[in-house]
Amino acid sequence: MTVNLAVVGLGAFGHKHLDALTQIGDATIRYVAHSRMEVATEVAQKYGAEKAFTDYSELLAQDDLDGVILATPTHMHHAQTLEALRAGKHVMVEIPMADSLAGVQEIVDVQRETGLIAMAGHTRRFNPSHQYLHHKIAAGELEIQQLDVQTYFFRRSNMNALGEPRSWTDHLLWHHAAHTVDLFQYQTGEKIVTANAVQGPKHPELGIAMDMSIQLATDTGKICTLSLSFNNDGPLGTFFRYIGDTGTYLARYDDLFTGKEEQIDVSHVDVSMNGIELQDREFVAAISEGREPNSSVAQVLPCYVVLDALQKQLDY
Repeated sequence: MTVNLAVVGLGAFGHKHLDALTQIGDATIRYVAHSRMEVATEVAQKYGAEKAFTDYSELLAQDDLDGVILATPTHMHHAQTLEALRAGKHVMVEIPMADSLAGVQEIVDVQRETGLIAMAGHTRRFNPSHQYLHHKIAAGELEIQQLDVQTYFFRRSNMNALGEPRSWTDHLLWHHAAHTVDLFQYQTGEKIVTANAVQGPKHPELGIAMDMSIQLATDTGKICTLSLSFNNDGPLGTFFRYIGDTGTYLARYDDLFTGKEEQIDVSHVDVSMNGIELQDREFVAAISEGREPNSSVAQVLPCYVVLDALQKQLDY
C-alpha cells in the first residue's frame, strides 16, 4: 500500500519531514502547502509533489490524499488537526498539538469519533538512543531513579532552527518541556503525580519566559529535573542523564554513552538513526496497518495534563 501524504508548513521542520519521507518507500509526497505560493511551488518542484497549495481546505478536499503532516506554527495546530480529521484525513501534528489542555482533549475526542490515525510529534520516543534504553527498561534490565535533562538554546530573537525569522513565538513549556514530560512518563511507564515549575523574567518583546526549571515525580518516587533556557550561549540542544539502578546513561541527540563516557552503538536499534524519519515511518505504518501508532494523541494526553498544571502554577 502506498500512502499519499501532504506536508503542511514548509519551514525548518517541514523540510525535515520532507527529507524523511524521501527515505520511506511506501510513502509518497503527493502535495505540499504553505502560506506563500512561491515557497510552496519551489518545494513541490524540489520534492516531486504533484501540486502546491496555499488553501488548506482545498488541499484536504483532494480525494487521493490519505494524510497530512502538520509543521505549521503552534497556534494553527489545533484547528488544522480537527479540520483534517473531520475531512477524513489521518494526521501527524508537530508539538504542541494545541496550546491548551482543552484543545488537546478536543483532538483526542474527535480522533476517537472518527477512528482515524492521529499522532503527535513526540520524537524522543523514536530516537535510537532513547529506544535503546526503553528496550532495557521493558526487559527489566534498568529502572530509572532520576532523569536529569538540560534543554538549552541561544534564542534572544524570534528565529527558527534555520536561523530565519519566525512568524510565531516558541515556548519553553508547551513546546520544549513537552518532549521531556512525555518521555519521562513513556520511559517510566508511570503517572506523574507531582509537578513544580518556576520561570525567569519574560522577554520584553517576545513575551515569553527565557529560563525555566521543572521538577517531576511519579507515584513510585522516580524523579525528573528539567532545566530550560533560551539564554544559553554554549552547547545547544537537549541532553539527558538517565540515572538507573543498574547504570547511568547519557543521551546526546542520537548518541548514547555510559556514565563513564563509553559510547554505545545504537545503529542497530532501528532502520535509521534519524528520529524524524522513524516517527514518520510509524505514521505511515499505522495508516497501512490500521492500528494505533506509538505517540498517538491519546497516548500523549497525560503529558498535556501535566503541562496544564505547570502553566497554572506559573500563572498563579
